[in-house]
Amino acid sequence: MAGYREHISVSGLLGIGYGVIATLALDFSIEQSVLAACLAWVGGMLPDLDSETGKPVQELFGIVAALAPLALMHRLVALGLGPDRVLLIAVGAYAAVRYGGASLLGRLSVHRGMFHSVPALLIASELVYLGYPTENIEVKLLMACAVGVGFLSHLLLDELYSVEWTGTRIRLNKAAGSALKFVGRNFFPNAFTYSLLFFLTYTSLVQSGVLKGPDGIDAPVLLKSVPQKSASLN
Repeated sequence: MAGYREHISVSGLLGIGYGVIATLALDFSIEQSVLAACLAWVGGMLPDLDSETGKPVQELFGIVAALAPLALMHRLVALGLGPDRVLLIAVGAYAAVRYGGASLLGRLSVHRGMFHSVPALLIASELVYLGYPTENIEVKLLMACAVGVGFLSHLLLDELYSVEWTGTRIRLNKAAGSALKFVGRNFFPNAFTYSLLFFLTYTSLVQSGVLKGPDGIDAPVLLKSVPQKSASLN
């Protein structure tokens, strides 16, 4: 199994490359490219949220706890809530994720379970797509794919480290196949993961205008043009 340093190093380098491509080849702004690079780096650590203890979990929940209120505040302001109430809810969300999230996941998950899987990769990407505060589809896809790239690097690195060279032959250790998978061993985690994936996929398609919502009305038409370097984050 690859260690924490290997994961953050690889996802960090991939994030830098992703950000450079986003700026030079895809013409996104510097700010957007830097944010995408950071999300790719964070994505490389996300599968280890199912670890019960240790530095990776502490840092991951610190980052997630900081990002969650930022995404939540945008939605709350859009609902017309006052600034005091929005700030109070944001502080509560930070405390809940930072101090309660790790304990809850430790009770409900096992290491190398469905957090280390392709469906979990898609779920993480779709959560970023839905939560990123912009109506521009291209920017939302940029950020969602950034998390997916980092997440995938973690899974691939774990599988790579499951290959052992004994000097005369190559063999797979017992961790082989436990990261880059589509289903786990237990029914209920699989059912929950795929139910959540279906819901998020449907919601993402409705939000992007590909599908109609339950009321039969098309989703709002979103911006289609790729932002220029001078474009704002909103």
